[in-house]
Amino acid sequence: MSGSYPDLAGQVVVITGGSRGIGARTARAFAAQGAEVCVVGRDHDALDAVVADLTAGGATAISVAADVTDSTALDTVRGTVESRLGPVGVLAAFAGGLGFPVPSATLTEAQWRQILDSDLTSAFLTIQAFLPGMLERGRGAILTMSSAAGRQPSQANLAYAVANGGLVTLTRHLAAELGPAGIRVNCIAPSSILTEKVQARMPADVQEKVAAAHPLRRLGTPQDVAQTALFLASDAAAWLTGLTIDVAGGRVTG
Repeated sequence: MSGSYPDLAGQVVVITGGSRGIGARTARAFAAQGAEVCVVGRDHDALDAVVADLTAGGATAISVAADVTDSTALDTVRGTVESRLGPVGVLAAFAGGLGFPVPSATLTEAQWRQILDSDLTSAFLTIQAFLPGMLERGRGAILTMSSAAGRQPSQANLAYAVANGGLVTLTRHLAAELGPAGIRVNCIAPSSILTEKVQARMPADVQEKVAAAHPLRRLGTPQDVAQTALFLASDAAAWLTGLTIDVAGGRVTG
């Protein structure tokens, strides 16, 4: 799926969770294809760093700091993007996380609600904010971000697994509903990805053990996910919708 996607040039792309890790790498990948990119997150400094990196390379890029569990904040994001860059053609609802292990017997109601809001509700609200414009124009590509934890049992907490499983269903439902309107919706479900956070927190010996559990014998990289996002957003995937792509090194096979 690595390659050039000329149809992405000039497209306006919004990426939530874009301040670091997979989101930031995906922003760079779209910018390299000539897309105009808006990264959304809560860390102002990290967002500024991503935009500085993109614009230094000649890309058109902006950032908007927002809490993506807040529909009012997302309306502000949409207004800012449309006024500064134009109509949004690609939406990557990648914000989420909070997959830390917690025994289900001790998972609190507050944790449950926080994690579902962070991973599932945020995607719903993000899509809802940008969907009217796509419906009006009769086109658009939406990408959601699930996880291997939503595809099979794992050491992640129950709320995270349920939220990410819900993202798969959300994707399939919206794809069926929005297909006649010219809007495609696909999901990416990474397994173990070597982001900055994982690299800092996972000792080298543990990284080796996790890598060995994957048939391809390595951890994934943010670039692996970003290349999948490019493909799914591009005209190369024009006949694909409702899919969940397991970027999982063979560990998850559907």
